[in-house]
Amino acid sequence: MRITILQGAFLPVPALRGGAIEKAWESLGQEFSRNGHEVTHVSRLCDGLPKSEKIGKVSHFRVKGADAVRNPWILKLLELPYVLRARKVLPLADVLVTHSFWAPLFLPRKRNGKLYLHVGRYPKGQVRLYRKASRFQVPSKAIARAVALEAPHMEKEISVLPYPLGWDLPMVRPLSDRPKRILYAGRLHPEKGVAELLDAFGRIHEKKRAGWSLRIMGPWRQEHGGAGKGYLDSLRKNSAKIGPMVEIIDPVFDEKDLLEQYGRTRVFAYPSLAEKGETFGLSALEAMSCGCVPLVSSLACFSEFIDPSGSGFVFDHSSPGRVEALKAALVAIMQADQAGQLEPVSVQARKIAERYELGKVASLYLNDFAALSA
Repeated sequence: MRITILQGAFLPVPALRGGAIEKAWESLGQEFSRNGHEVTHVSRLCDGLPKSEKIGKVSHFRVKGADAVRNPWILKLLELPYVLRARKVLPLADVLVTHSFWAPLFLPRKRNGKLYLHVGRYPKGQVRLYRKASRFQVPSKAIARAVALEAPHMEKEISVLPYPLGWDLPMVRPLSDRPKRILYAGRLHPEKGVAELLDAFGRIHEKKRAGWSLRIMGPWRQEHGGAGKGYLDSLRKNSAKIGPMVEIIDPVFDEKDLLEQYGRTRVFAYPSLAEKGETFGLSALEAMSCGCVPLVSSLACFSEFIDPSGSGFVFDHSSPGRVEALKAALVAIMQADQAGQLEPVSVQARKIAERYELGKVASLYLNDFAALSA
């Protein structure tokens, strides 16, 4: 099968600047090629990457894109010339996977493959315009419901398929051999609940959080999806009030370094507040694969792989007292750790993550591609 993957205009592949969608499709593309399929990957030209190269058995082509901006209308305008450039390098294919806003409108219906549209964000009205689509693929049931509301005539063509882990489950040390560290890894942006996490940790009495530390790690620049220097400075100012047990560090994108971070963490906190922005939570799943205990908000997407009865902790982000709710969850985790009750949660979280190993998830996609041609 000939498979083309067309990424968006703003992040490169390999995922040198992060990006859950870029990481997922980079891994899937490599796995498809290992299964004997002909894979072409088209993405943004930047960061010294060549216009074309072969990585493994995957052919990569790159065209000029743009840095992301806050204004969503300008963002869409910036992506249009990228799609027009990409159209010139797209090969003949059986399936064309894309999450680009403009691709379903400006690409021909059949020449480059049946349009397999990855909806990695909550739709905002555009889905009803994508009449060339053969399939809408979504990472969670919550997004499937949103797509079905916009395009009820395509409801039978919606596939719920998850993102994969980018690695096989690594060997891990037990929680008792790790620092008492809580890690947040993701974009530094108000919608991610980072300030609330910092506030909640600071509200815990020093005796209760004795020995525990909080590490916040992620991109803050606007072109990388962060909220900018002002937001970073506000986080640093608030962390200084708590003391040296809180640190804010640069993002880590290298797989080896990321695994090292997770392997030296007991709790992975991802307190996202993005009701219309969070669609899966790949970073939480990655941390779970390394034995970290997840702490997440009550967004619907997390419920597909985190169960507060055994595989993680959940706080109500929608309540007016969400900081206190987050604080209570952190205290409960610390108490469970002290009582020796956190290790079973770690074990269960890791078992769940195993279901999302790359080979298993790639098979689901390949079966779905084959169904398009049946």
